[in-house]
Amino acid sequence: MADAVSFSFSDTIAGYVGRFDSTTRTLRLNTADGRTFEVSLAGDPSAELVRNLDEPYVDASGHIDEMLSPGRFLYVYGVHYPEAGGRFEAKRLVFLGRGAEDFRFEEPSWWVKQIESLASFYRRAQFGDGPVDFAQYRTEIRLGGDKTASHVQETDTISRLVYGMASAYLLTGKDEYLEVAERGTEYLRKHMRVVDSEEDVVFWYHGISVDGDSERKLFTSEFSDDYDAIPMYEQIYALAGPIQTYRITGDVRIKNDADATIRLFDKFFHDGELGGYYSHIDPILFSADHESLGENRERKNWNSVGDHAPAYLINLYLATGEQKYADFLEYTFDTIADRFPDYKNSPFVQERFHRDWSHDTTHSWQQNRAVVGHNLKIAWNLMRMNSLKAKPAYEELARRIGEIMPEVGSDLQRGGWYDVVERQKVGDAQTYRFAWHDRKAWWQQEQAVLAYLILHGTLGDEDFLREGRQAEAFYNTFFLDHDEGAVYFNVLASGTPYLLGTERLKGSHSMSMYHSAELCYLSAVYNNLLINGREMDFHFQPDPAGLPDRVLRVSPDLLPAGSVQVASVEIDEKPWTDFDADGLTVRLPDVQGRVKVKVRLRPVNR
Repeated sequence: MADAVSFSFSDTIAGYVGRFDSTTRTLRLNTADGRTFEVSLAGDPSAELVRNLDEPYVDASGHIDEMLSPGRFLYVYGVHYPEAGGRFEAKRLVFLGRGAEDFRFEEPSWWVKQIESLASFYRRAQFGDGPVDFAQYRTEIRLGGDKTASHVQETDTISRLVYGMASAYLLTGKDEYLEVAERGTEYLRKHMRVVDSEEDVVFWYHGISVDGDSERKLFTSEFSDDYDAIPMYEQIYALAGPIQTYRITGDVRIKNDADATIRLFDKFFHDGELGGYYSHIDPILFSADHESLGENRERKNWNSVGDHAPAYLINLYLATGEQKYADFLEYTFDTIADRFPDYKNSPFVQERFHRDWSHDTTHSWQQNRAVVGHNLKIAWNLMRMNSLKAKPAYEELARRIGEIMPEVGSDLQRGGWYDVVERQKVGDAQTYRFAWHDRKAWWQQEQAVLAYLILHGTLGDEDFLREGRQAEAFYNTFFLDHDEGAVYFNVLASGTPYLLGTERLKGSHSMSMYHSAELCYLSAVYNNLLINGREMDFHFQPDPAGLPDRVLRVSPDLLPAGSVQVASVEIDEKPWTDFDADGLTVRLPDVQGRVKVKVRLRPVNR
């Protein structure tokens, strides 16, 4: 067999500067796992600073020597030549900040500016420069924001867009974002919502097919994994955008829809005997064990059990403080902590189950494979829940995932996080094999960023901070589309955008501003309030009469008790003093109509 590296190839190395010899133009770079690379800079590579969306290119080519100080983290893209045992010649360097300890994505406004850019892109892509008319909404959006010929409007993608716009309003207070969120919520309620008064539940269509002035309802899922069934995750994500909007407006109709949808979950998806929630029900009898479901019959999975929390349930609790939602969250995370770990067999959690909780290792595409991001998503949400109700099992599992995952799920040479890998090594394999490819998806980077930021922010472990920064660095260096706007779906292992098939799109069944906006919103919260000790502003626009006792709840996320206080409040641009600083609530004035509320939160030294 020929030498595996007896040919030239281009690649990326992420690492920390060990030393730099300006005479020989040689850089020693240490990767995250401690390996050392000698990099030649003799070919006069270009260099730049990482930049946010809508920021111009900042050239650093004339400052390379002074910026290569020991310990600095950076990316080097170059060409490997097989001569003399291997020679790596740099062609491009990316620095994460001007100083060795600077990371631009930790600037107070970095993530706020990024979510503004995302919101601008998606508003323009869907509605152009005209009014916000969701009859013009389309699920599929091309790379540059143009719509495809598909006229399908999927419920979940509208909801995800609504989530992103509501989150943008929470951080910026700009009315144009709230307008999109509210109009999208109304559109969902009018066109996608089904009120079953006989069963006292609400469920949501998969979507509608629009042809001119006519529309055809799509009752069951059109997606291949869930075809001709009602999947739990579609019902879950139908609530994501409206509930984020509810946090801003307090519109009781949204809460009523959520409660009726939860009744649907409890009545038809819940396994009252063995626990958990089924992943699918049939569209006729609403049964989880009907033979028409095929391989989805009596199945449970991460989406049906765990996705309640991040999609809508945590935000519903934040908006209301109601104990029934806290109890639902506790039930969810107790189930995850009890059923999902499988460390006797794999470093990855188990994600799919039969009714009796035996492992389903032959299901469809997943087989016995791990979705890396789901492991990280569990760690992130366990630590959120641990702030609401601390349990050793929550922290222990989150810590374990955080400690295990870098070695088995991340790219220790280039940075970033992989997609789907085999849960077990096969034969003489020394690493966990990729299921199909070594590409990296935008949403899995999000899970890594949020998992490690909250792990560090709540537990204080410096290794978690390092992982969080590395994840933020990879995402902001390689996923931001500076030419067309928004973020790429996938990049190659090296960070080069992958632009084929549906992964070329900026809007699809899988993508519609949700994960990119959630990343901006919570990265801003964790970086500013939990890690770097900086104040933040949040914006709301409720009708006081619609809130119980006119009390607005303003906690930005499930954060450790006592870690954040209300510093000041403005209502309609005037100072307001009727608030509970430690309870994170504002008592609104007894007035008719909606008011604009700006709340400044400050971190409390712990």
